[in-house]
Amino acid sequence: MNVDEKLNLIKRNTEEIVTLEELKKKLEEGNRLKGYIGFEPSGLFHIGWLIWAQKVKDLIEAGIDMSILVATWHAWINDKLGGDLEKIRLAGEYTIEVLSSYGVDMSKVKVVYADEFVKDPNYWALVIKVAKSTSLARMKRALTIMGRKAEEAELDTSKLIYPAMQVSDIFYQDLDIALGGTDQRKAHMLARDVADKLGKKKIVAIHTPLLVGLQGGQRMNVQGMDEDDYLASIKMSKSKPETAIFVHDPPELVEAKLRSAYCPKGVIEDNPVLQINKYIIFANKGATLKVERDVKYGGDIEFKTYEELERTFAEGKLHPLDLKLATARRLNEILDPIRKRLYSKTKYESLISDLEKSVSR
Repeated sequence: MNVDEKLNLIKRNTEEIVTLEELKKKLEEGNRLKGYIGFEPSGLFHIGWLIWAQKVKDLIEAGIDMSILVATWHAWINDKLGGDLEKIRLAGEYTIEVLSSYGVDMSKVKVVYADEFVKDPNYWALVIKVAKSTSLARMKRALTIMGRKAEEAELDTSKLIYPAMQVSDIFYQDLDIALGGTDQRKAHMLARDVADKLGKKKIVAIHTPLLVGLQGGQRMNVQGMDEDDYLASIKMSKSKPETAIFVHDPPELVEAKLRSAYCPKGVIEDNPVLQINKYIIFANKGATLKVERDVKYGGDIEFKTYEELERTFAEGKLHPLDLKLATARRLNEILDPIRKRLYSKTKYESLISDLEKSVSR
């Protein structure tokens, strides 16, 4: 695979790369590059996370040495799962199990737990150095990476440590690339900004889009919202289960959720059904979407590219219900091996049950 082929593979289905020129230069130099993504083990795995999981697969295929950081201590600081570190660790194992069953080649990925980092005094020295290189105001602004507002640091000072830890995770691993959703941008930009001060590599930041929730981008009550608040209000989230499809959801529930999803005829912007096709279904090589229709409505049609699907829908030539049902069938095919793997292991089945109960309370 040449440099242009690697570049095209890496940048597909991304929101931004900071910067593309730096990434191209690193690839052209021919050195083996190191990348990572970190995640908080904080609950049930919804299909929005499959977007970054697919990008991990792309980066591996492009020859990047990838590591996945199970951010256990970060989740503890962020009050996830009641601050129970044992449950947080189990949720981390569960997420790795999902990634493996989705087709991420774990033999080519280094899985590390934050528990290992925090045992090293050199890691904490980095955290202090990052904190000393950053203003309090900047650190507070970065709290959005953990789904928090700046004022929450007034109640719990540990929250201010989180952004410094995330930046230190990058430097500690001596990385070239940091992968994350667009909600992680502030941490990545902070890492780039302080790199020169600390004599560290300036990482290339790759940001994947956030999948909109099933309620779509209906711009209701958004007056006065800043961009971060707006994105948080519409993205698919495990804390808003009515907006999400989880990877363990049974086929009939996936179909029912998609039937009720926001998908007005001809509307492309912030349409969750189309986004599922673009970022999940058609992200797989050779993917197609077969829409089954009665002959009187034009008969079955098979889309070989997402662009063809979007164009047909935008022109009003594809009924929303037909699109929803076809999407449900194809999505269930993708989720089936994940469901089977999770429910074949009692500890994950029990975890899913516990987490479902805690969300419903």
